[in-house]
Amino acid sequence: MPDPVGSASPAGPVGAATTAGAPTPASDAAAARALLTGVDVPESIAENMALFLRLVRKVLEEFDPSLLSTFDVLLADAIRASADESAETDEERAAFADLERVLEGLDESQTTMLMRAFVSYFHLANICEENYRVASLRTRESTVPTSDAEDPINDITVAYRQLVDECGRGKAIALLNRLEFRPVFTAHPTEARRKAVEGKIRRIAGLLEERPRLGGVALAENERRLTQEIDALLRTSPIAHKKPTPVEEADTIIDIFDNTLFDMVPDVYRRFDDWELGDKAGTVPPVCPAFFHPGSWIGSDRDGNPNVTAKVSRQVAEKFRTHVLERLADATYTTGRNLTLDAISTPPSDQLMSLWSHQVEMSEKLTARALGISASELHRAAMLVISERLRATIERTADVMYASADDYIADLRVVQSSLARAGATRAAYGPVQRLIWQAQTFGFHLVEMEFRQHSLVHSRALEDIREHGRWGERGELQPMTREVLDTFRAIAQIQRRNGVDAARRYIISFTKSAQDVANVYELAHLAFAHECDVPTLDVIPLFEQVEDLEGAVDTLDAMIRLPEVQRRLGQTGRRLEVMLGYSDSSKDAGPTSATLVLHRAQAEIARWAEDNGIDLVLMHGRGGAVGRGGGPANRAVLSQPKGSVNCCFKLTEQGEVIFARYGDPTLARRHVESVVGATLLQSAPSIEWVNTETTQKYADLAAELDAASRERYLDLLHTDGFAEWFSTVTPLTEVGLMPIGSRPAKRGLGAKSLDDLRTIPWIFSWSQARINLAAWYGLGTACERVGDLDRLRGAYKEWPLFTTFIDNIEMSLSKVDERIARLYLGLADREDLSSKVLDEMALTRRWVLAIVGDEWPLQHRRVLGPVIRMRLPFVNVLSVTQALALRRLRTEGEGLSPAEHERLIYLILCTVSGVSAGLQNTG
Repeated sequence: MPDPVGSASPAGPVGAATTAGAPTPASDAAAARALLTGVDVPESIAENMALFLRLVRKVLEEFDPSLLSTFDVLLADAIRASADESAETDEERAAFADLERVLEGLDESQTTMLMRAFVSYFHLANICEENYRVASLRTRESTVPTSDAEDPINDITVAYRQLVDECGRGKAIALLNRLEFRPVFTAHPTEARRKAVEGKIRRIAGLLEERPRLGGVALAENERRLTQEIDALLRTSPIAHKKPTPVEEADTIIDIFDNTLFDMVPDVYRRFDDWELGDKAGTVPPVCPAFFHPGSWIGSDRDGNPNVTAKVSRQVAEKFRTHVLERLADATYTTGRNLTLDAISTPPSDQLMSLWSHQVEMSEKLTARALGISASELHRAAMLVISERLRATIERTADVMYASADDYIADLRVVQSSLARAGATRAAYGPVQRLIWQAQTFGFHLVEMEFRQHSLVHSRALEDIREHGRWGERGELQPMTREVLDTFRAIAQIQRRNGVDAARRYIISFTKSAQDVANVYELAHLAFAHECDVPTLDVIPLFEQVEDLEGAVDTLDAMIRLPEVQRRLGQTGRRLEVMLGYSDSSKDAGPTSATLVLHRAQAEIARWAEDNGIDLVLMHGRGGAVGRGGGPANRAVLSQPKGSVNCCFKLTEQGEVIFARYGDPTLARRHVESVVGATLLQSAPSIEWVNTETTQKYADLAAELDAASRERYLDLLHTDGFAEWFSTVTPLTEVGLMPIGSRPAKRGLGAKSLDDLRTIPWIFSWSQARINLAAWYGLGTACERVGDLDRLRGAYKEWPLFTTFIDNIEMSLSKVDERIARLYLGLADREDLSSKVLDEMALTRRWVLAIVGDEWPLQHRRVLGPVIRMRLPFVNVLSVTQALALRRLRTEGEGLSPAEHERLIYLILCTVSGVSAGLQNTG
């Protein structure tokens, strides 16, 4: 095999690409820099990406000069091969062929290091875009006068003011006090970036943020440190050495909590108060309720994941409990140390004196220590004891520990009330209120763990118990049955230690009937000898397949007649949670039908809830990819049917979306304010009217699109041999080897079963193949069947659901590449299936562009469109490399030595990581 990178003077394919009349490496590098400065993107993005390209080239040259030469040639070919808005030119086709030829001439070791360089660059490109967004938000906020009646940056304030205008202040306040945002962090394996890389990304982001304030030697030192981090990034394998355990996956949430959530969430509350209360903010009781309530499936979602056991759930819950108590204790101690207000200026209230007496009775040791530090500062002394009681709660020291977060908050309110009565309102409603907000948000549990299991597991467990007896009196119970029963015991233990809210939700995957709900309650009772030990449960049906969504109301009707559900409704004010699955419905019927079926199901469930006096909470099982309900969450909220949001929005957050939305405090705050503002605004009469009227107006169009798109989609899936073909033309098997989650890619059956294949690898694999079929297939045929462009444009203009759907499809199409798709489709000899895909791709692209009025995808998006186009040449290098490696694996698989096979798999996994980072929202 030629070794063009092994010598100082490139030979082989690289040399061929740089012969007389062809570009030289120097001109190749210039072409790359020209791309970064020539595309119409914000100047700071272009400048920072050019800086990072220069530094990547620098560390690559230090690593191996010949690799730099090849890197430049590959990038230059990819740039020249980039198709413009019109048809592909001969020059672009030739450049694409050159790109393939150069890559085919490299051996695995050369290619692997080059791909790691491209992967590193995508992480840096993501930093550039985040840096721009943060800077833009800060600039916009700096231009808003504090005397304005409305904050155009804060979507919550804007929404609240609109509610006041439309409904009156009384109704607006009532809606505000109902407000809830419930993001549920899951461990679904779509985050292809390993944790060791994330630390480097954060440090690089921090260094980049410093640069505008630096000059001279300081700027030079900044660049040296940037280069050092980028060098380490290049030399760090993008692929983790092993899959994380569920307990280790909990670190994802803890990392986000420490870096973002713990301080960001009270900042969001305070910002709303600042605008609503003006100069009084921080001196009077707050207006903003603690509406942010995070949940988690990590360590508790056992549907198809044998690695999540009752023992694991206990360990994860304890990890969360310990961590949040440590943070609360530290924050309470810091606040207490700063309350140096003596009894002369700020006399304690009778309530505070009583609290102090109670603390003395509880522990003379703790109070004596606190009094020694704060002899005449009783507020300070009481807070220091409160802090020590939190630390005792970690150790579960019975004499002094807090029984619950409510008890801790009650003590804080005593201190707050005493400060306020003594005139120290700024201390009362400033730092002490911040602690109260944090405790109300995170409790002693950090996140509310939600347990999930497949309905079939429950029914099989009950059959086993009926055959062998509750305690196995007539023969040994199956291991799965014992695990199911132990899960309920784990829930009970978590509730005793962390509070009922820490683990009261139990989700049933593939809910078919009310009997599935009854089974869970029956199993929960069978797990305990004494009725008083049974945990409090809110059993949540998950409707995910189309037929289940269409029959959801009938199931819910029967469900609320169950005695256990009636009892729980009486305890919760008739609140009921229902979960909708975006993934499986999309895989079952195609993206267009799934979108319309889900919208119809929400409207029917909302009407049913109103008729039955149910306080409905709909949970949206969305992912990052368009095929999984991805796209801007705030726009999705505003397009929901009347009564389906009800001032509470709950959704799953997973994979790369978690880091993208919550990794940076400024962007996380913006995301939360945006979603919460939409959640509040969705109750405005004007929004409800638009959604209701347009849904009715375009009901016939929806029916036509549904029928035609579903027919086209199912025709593809039901083609003989489709499952095997899909496994061949995408990196499905290889994606399953990624050590990016504890959860298997399949539920347990063979790889030939599409029914058993989880939706995440289904969608992830299509995105890796640059086809994104799960996002758009069937839409083009449906639009062609309708055949009325004016009618479709009218729906796009007027109907929020259709607008959001088409915009998301256009975004997905912007990342599709027909030439690369052909490389993947060519991995199998099925021209019939390949033609179906490519024909539908072209048809969908033509109709979507016509509907939105663009010549190329995202043409009207001032920043997003150019940024994606600027990224694509870099992504294309990785995609072509992956396709060629798969071709070799498919054709030479049995003839490869174990070492060759391992190297080839590692190369493919590196490209998977890079394409994921380059395309974003892939999972």
